[in-house]
Amino acid sequence: MKHGNLARRLLFCACCLLGVSLANAANVKITPLGSHDGEFCAADRALIFEDPNGTRILYDAGRTVRGGNDPRLGKIDGVLLSHVHSDHLGDRHQAAANTGTCAVPDFSVKSAPLSVTEEVVLTKKAKLFVGGEMGSFFASRIKEAGGAADQVQLVRFGGQSKVGGVSIASVPAAHSNGLEAQFLKAPLAETLANNALTAYIGPAGGFVVTFSNGLSVYLSGDTGIIADQDLVVRRFYKAKLAVLNIGGTFSTGPLEAAYVVNDLVQPNAVIASHANEAATKQGKLVAGTKTMQFKAAVKVSTYIPLSGKTMEFSGEGKCVAGCQ
Repeated sequence: MKHGNLARRLLFCACCLLGVSLANAANVKITPLGSHDGEFCAADRALIFEDPNGTRILYDAGRTVRGGNDPRLGKIDGVLLSHVHSDHLGDRHQAAANTGTCAVPDFSVKSAPLSVTEEVVLTKKAKLFVGGEMGSFFASRIKEAGGAADQVQLVRFGGQSKVGGVSIASVPAAHSNGLEAQFLKAPLAETLANNALTAYIGPAGGFVVTFSNGLSVYLSGDTGIIADQDLVVRRFYKAKLAVLNIGGTFSTGPLEAAYVVNDLVQPNAVIASHANEAATKQGKLVAGTKTMQFKAAVKVSTYIPLSGKTMEFSGEGKCVAGCQ
């Protein structure tokens, strides 16, 4: 009888452990790839999203992904690019982790005229998802660099595409989208540079990505306050988690971004992004920062993307592991 009770207890414990394992398997994992390990720094943009089915998507590589062979990348199935400004496309990157300071990282390795984004697409043989007029431009560049034109997938506003069962929708952003001359060929490059102009490549945008566990995530790119954050992102796509720029000057600042979260998108949680400051020290928020101001003004759970620290989210946008 005692042996029977023991067997039942062991079976119960095994079932509990299996239940926990299956629950974890249903979460979306989000890993920031910043300039300094364990910190949220001035240039940090890049995030890797991993679906429960193993599909991995890189969002806005920028300058903190250390080229296509950055060991932190692992397998990459899709790359999302919100717009072509150099801090998102990636004109240069660090030689190694933690070089420079959190406020001013050392981006001494030049990528241009190729970009960090394109290096990742080529090295990982991944799909590149872009909007506006960026499709044909990047398809030509990827093919010329040795890849395939069909690696580039155009997703304009109102449209959707898929990679590995993950849905990717394009949504508007209020921002500019000028491509610097350093990415272009002569004679256009010289003409633009001599006139202090950039090449217009269609409107900037953001994305709503819906994962296999039901989690829908709003990736704002760089944007101001727009009605689409209510009409499209909240009402139609029903985003449960938002990744929102908070840096100010070039896009929404901390209070404007808090309004977007509280009144327009109304997600269950938000991850701060694009703060343009050394927001943390030893992994803790620094007093008086825009990031702290944003977190204080937001009414939902707010998380800080510490480089290399993986967060896990349920289908309802609840952080179940790794969040700060």
